[in-house]
Amino acid sequence: MHAIIVSAPGGPEVLEYAERPDPVPGDGEVVVDVAASGVNFIDIYHRSGAYPLPLPTTIGSEGAGTVSAVGPGVRDVAVGDTVAWASVLGSYTEKAVVPADRVVPVPDGVPAEVAAAAMLQGLTAHYLTHSTYVVKEGDQVLIHAGAGGMGQLLIQLAKLKGAQVSTTVSSSEKEKLAREAGADEVLRYDSFAEALRGSINVVYDGVGATTFDGGLEALRPRGLMALYGAASGPVPPVDPQTLNKQGSLFLTRPTLAHYIAERAELLQRASDLFGWIASGQLTINVSHRYALADARQAHDDLAARRTTGKLLLIP
Repeated sequence: MHAIIVSAPGGPEVLEYAERPDPVPGDGEVVVDVAASGVNFIDIYHRSGAYPLPLPTTIGSEGAGTVSAVGPGVRDVAVGDTVAWASVLGSYTEKAVVPADRVVPVPDGVPAEVAAAAMLQGLTAHYLTHSTYVVKEGDQVLIHAGAGGMGQLLIQLAKLKGAQVSTTVSSSEKEKLAREAGADEVLRYDSFAEALRGSINVVYDGVGATTFDGGLEALRPRGLMALYGAASGPVPPVDPQTLNKQGSLFLTRPTLAHYIAERAELLQRASDLFGWIASGQLTINVSHRYALADARQAHDDLAARRTTGKLLLIP
């Protein structure tokens, strides 16, 4: 089989398309013939060393495909099942080894590629809108980067819950995508804070350094900032007195792993997600597909913000 191997941290050039022995599942593991692997900013952090990993390793945190082998002790997953996973390292490959308790069944109404595209960002959008801050009808919500894959999902889920959604984009082309996802108000990054000052219940910020301060300004008293990523760079240390002065604000830095740690919670979130997809309530915009061997190009395009929607690697 072939996989993408990272032997040293660095730029896209460290992504090596290499041949490796076919894997054998261990206790509690399954081997999946990968139909598609999702490409996410966390993969760039892993590749660059911003989030250090033991090396060499195969990166990639989500995927979907067909189970081709099961290890000892696996009872609820069988050869031939279509499954998907998120927050499990090693998805940039033709054959992935995944713990059986981390895979979820993909229903017949959801294609494997769509499942791969939906898992990490979809589960993240689920916990952000249903747990980190429970969006309610009439809430004023600000979602940064509304044209990206994550932004489009957050917009759709916030609208499903009856919120009024404002979002930020960098161009007219991206504004069109955000509006198609359901955004009520689309703003540019240089003007959103002034336009929304003191009006927002919750800010969902995956951009980080360049939007954080403006997001705090946009919040109403006792509003919540959910900082779930840092595409523009990490946010500097925050003086807690800032939260006091701007209205007893709440600040959290959530991550998906803590919201799917229990298998029952993982299955419930995935079931909701696939149900919305199958019913047409949630659209997954797969905008770019790359061959697995072209992972370098996918990373380069994502980092340069030349893409919108979801990127997939196809073995």
